[in-house]
Amino acid sequence: MKFTLYSALAALTTSTLAAPLFTRQANATSSVNGTTSANSTSSGADGPVGYASLNGGTTGGAGGSETTVTSIDELLAAVEGDEPAIIYIDSVLSGSSEKIRVGSNKSILGRSSKAGIEGAGLFIKEAKNVIVRNLAISKVNTGEKDAIGVQKSENVWIDHCDLSSDLDHGKDYYDGLADFTHGSDYITVSNTKFHDHYKASLCGHTDSNADEDAGKLHVTYANNHWANINSRMPLVRFGTVHVFNGYYEGGSMGDSAVNTRMGAQVLVESNAMAGIKDAVVSEYSDEDGYAVVRGNDFGEGANTAPEGTLTSVPYEYELLGSENVEAAVVGVAGNTLTL
Repeated sequence: MKFTLYSALAALTTSTLAAPLFTRQANATSSVNGTTSANSTSSGADGPVGYASLNGGTTGGAGGSETTVTSIDELLAAVEGDEPAIIYIDSVLSGSSEKIRVGSNKSILGRSSKAGIEGAGLFIKEAKNVIVRNLAISKVNTGEKDAIGVQKSENVWIDHCDLSSDLDHGKDYYDGLADFTHGSDYITVSNTKFHDHYKASLCGHTDSNADEDAGKLHVTYANNHWANINSRMPLVRFGTVHVFNGYYEGGSMGDSAVNTRMGAQVLVESNAMAGIKDAVVSEYSDEDGYAVVRGNDFGEGANTAPEGTLTSVPYEYELLGSENVEAAVVGVAGNTLTL
C-alpha cells in the first residue's frame, strides 16, 4: 500500500489551500464503517478525513478575506470575530501574548516549513469551523499553556503541524500540545508531529466533567508522528476517539501512549510503536475506558485496556498497515508543505 495522502498539496497555490483538500489514493486499503477492503477506488474529496468532516464539515475561512500577518499583534487582530478569514503566516511569530483567541470560520495557514508561533498558543473557545495547518507551535508557557487549546468548540481541523516544547523543565511547566476539552466535538488531527514534550494531547480534562463531555469529544487522530513524548498520545475521558496510522517512538520518554478512561471508547488501528511501555491502557481514573485494537504493531508495548464496542466510525478512511506506517509518516507529518 503506497502512502500518498496530501501528496498533491505541495503544488497547490495559496488560494487553493483556502479550500482544503484531502486526497485518497486508489489501490490502498480503505475502511468504511469498520469494514476493510483492498483496492479502494475512492479518488478524493474536499475537507479533512475523520470527525471534522462531519457535522456540516470544516472549511475554515474559505470565501472570506485573506491577509498575511507578520507579528503576534497582527495575528491577534486577524483571528478575532466570526467573519470568514484566511490568515497566512510566512515566518516564526513570537511575542508576549498570553493566548491567541481564535474566532469561528478561520483558516490559519503557514506558507512554508519556516512558518510558526513560538511562546504563544492558539486558543479556540466557543468557536466553530477552524482550520490550523502547516505551522510549528512551540514552547508555550503563557495563558492556557497549550500549543493548541480547544474548548466548547466544534469542527476543528489541525493538519500538518509541528507541536513541541522541550524537556528541560518539569512535566507541568508546559501543558498540552493539542488539548480538546469542555464538550468540544468533531475534531481531526492529521499529519502532525508531536515531539519533545511530557503530556501531548488530552480529550477531556477531568473525571468530574461528564455533564459537559458525555456524548461529545469525537476526535480523529490520523497519520501522526509522536516522538520523545512521555504520555497522552492521546488521553481520553468520556469521548469517542479514532487513532490510526500513527507512528510512535518513545526514546527515553515513552511511558504510555493511548490512555482511555471514564467510559471513553477508542478505536486503535494500523499504528506502529517503538520504545513505548504501555501501548493502550486504562489507568489513573475511578472508571475504566475501553478500546478496540486491531492491526497494530506495539513492539514491546502492551494493550491492557478493556475491550470496547467502537468497531466502526461513520466516515471513510484508509489504513496503511502497521508495517508501512514508519516510512509513510516520518518526514511527512509536520509542517512539511511548501506553498
